[in-house]
Amino acid sequence: MLLASFALAALAVALAWPVPILLAAARWPDRAPGTALVVWQSIALAGGLSMIGAMLTFGLVPFGDDLVHGLQGFLARLVGGTLPNGAQFVQTFALSGAILLGVHLLLSLVTTFAKTQRLRRRHRQLVTLLSDPMPERPHTRLIDHAAPVAYCLPGTTRSVTVLSAGLIGLLDEEQLRAVIAHETAHASQRHYLVLLSFRAWRGALSWFPIATRAHEAVAMLVEMLADDQARRQVPDATLVRSIALVATELVDSQPAPALESPLAASGPTASRRIARLTDPRGPLPAAARALAIACAVALIAVPTVLLVTPAFAG
Repeated sequence: MLLASFALAALAVALAWPVPILLAAARWPDRAPGTALVVWQSIALAGGLSMIGAMLTFGLVPFGDDLVHGLQGFLARLVGGTLPNGAQFVQTFALSGAILLGVHLLLSLVTTFAKTQRLRRRHRQLVTLLSDPMPERPHTRLIDHAAPVAYCLPGTTRSVTVLSAGLIGLLDEEQLRAVIAHETAHASQRHYLVLLSFRAWRGALSWFPIATRAHEAVAMLVEMLADDQARRQVPDATLVRSIALVATELVDSQPAPALESPLAASGPTASRRIARLTDPRGPLPAAARALAIACAVALIAVPTVLLVTPAFAG
């Protein structure tokens, strides 16, 4: 089990620094955002599992020869209030760290979810007060503001798309359809749940720069996925034009207060979205996507095998 602990620690270090840095700097995710999102999720899950697993297996070495027997021995010693022979401070410290980190990550997820739900309810109330329904567009509301704003506000039973008067005046009907399709995709594909988990990770490890980088990368990928949904309904040129118009207009206007990111169509985000929509290479080949998915599966499988194999090897 000691060798498994060292292997898990090495994997945790790799997934905490070089791997996410390389992925964040890569450009292939722009051609396969869905695949890249799976890879990011596997890195986060495998990284957390490796980090906690490394400390847990190292701390349980005095209590048993594998994870199962180690946990059983630890619980028995905990009830008895004694430590086994050979138990050292560093192992006890590692075991305590594994428990505390696991609880910390879980609490961060729960509190982030609760806080997000509370803010979203308040936001929905503000939207109801400050906007008017659009009868010609079900589940869509219009807010009287000059800045071009469009976003989807998720709900328990149904989502609401919020558009601004500035956006309606800026875009033609086809461009507006592209924007609405983009925002609807965020709700239908549950992008807010994906972002929630990475926001919780960033909140739990605020001192860890990779957590912030991962959140930014995932936020970019969900915008690309929403673009891919929109381009099924309108030509790419129309979608590109709508993004460019909004980005240009946002330079000279003030965003509406208390609203979410306006169409994620400003600055580098807009430039990168436009660049991929006009990329002549098109989507990533199927073989390359399959290889990326295989790597994502392997990232989850390796720490899992390292944790459970000693129990069966004996």
